[in-house]
Amino acid sequence: MVTFPNAKINLGLDVVERRPDGYHNLETVFYPIPLEDILEITTTDVSGAPDCAFTMHNASFEGSNDDNLVVKAYRILAADHKLPKVEMTLYKNIPTGAGLGGGSADAAFALKMLNSIAGLGLSDDKLEEYAARIGADCAFFIRNTPAYATGIGNILAPATCNLGGYTIALVKPDIHISTKDAYSLVRPAAPETPLTGIAVMPVEEWKGRMKNDFEKSVFATHPSMEKIKEKLYAMGAVYASMSGSGSAFFGIFNKELSLDKLQEHFPGMFCWSRKM
Repeated sequence: MVTFPNAKINLGLDVVERRPDGYHNLETVFYPIPLEDILEITTTDVSGAPDCAFTMHNASFEGSNDDNLVVKAYRILAADHKLPKVEMTLYKNIPTGAGLGGGSADAAFALKMLNSIAGLGLSDDKLEEYAARIGADCAFFIRNTPAYATGIGNILAPATCNLGGYTIALVKPDIHISTKDAYSLVRPAAPETPLTGIAVMPVEEWKGRMKNDFEKSVFATHPSMEKIKEKLYAMGAVYASMSGSGSAFFGIFNKELSLDKLQEHFPGMFCWSRKM
């Protein structure tokens, strides 16, 4: 079985408060975009084969395979259900450390695939419970539709915003932003205008209203990243932002934008564009 785990962008992100457990409550809108990895899972009955063999291509991974979120998805399900032995192969296209949720998407899609392969019959609600144990934004990818997220990103409600007809452009510099460091530099505060009220406005009205609380501290330590956002606006974006805690940026355009044009403006960086 082969599926195509997709990325997400954060349409605004407000860090609301620090929790007693050291995490932070936030408000954000997750929006799925068609930048996709490729995940293949096949069953095997080879004697002596491991329960879960895992191979990844087009990306490096620090640590053992057991630390990969796709393998964790298998282990979490296998603790409660009988699963067949499998071989899992992941081809990465979504940049890592980008705030695009690639690892979470891979794990969520693995859960859905294993549910189907093993005939477990688990509901989306139950799969979301498993996904939330893997990562804060992992549950979003079970239903994979625009969602307003609160808590640590794990409490989801449907969002009505629609980017159909717009072009999404992604730019990721070769800069790694530590999520832990990004949170440590943010001063949590309730937003003046709730994100739910902004997200339902026309996209052309988001600039100056919608924000990502991580940008201020990230731009202070990496001034070159602010220039990426400025350039996206100079190219005609109606709204541009960093996604999550970075380091990828997205621009929303009401015109088509070729990948060649994007690469011309951001040489040496990961670039992607698609009309929605």
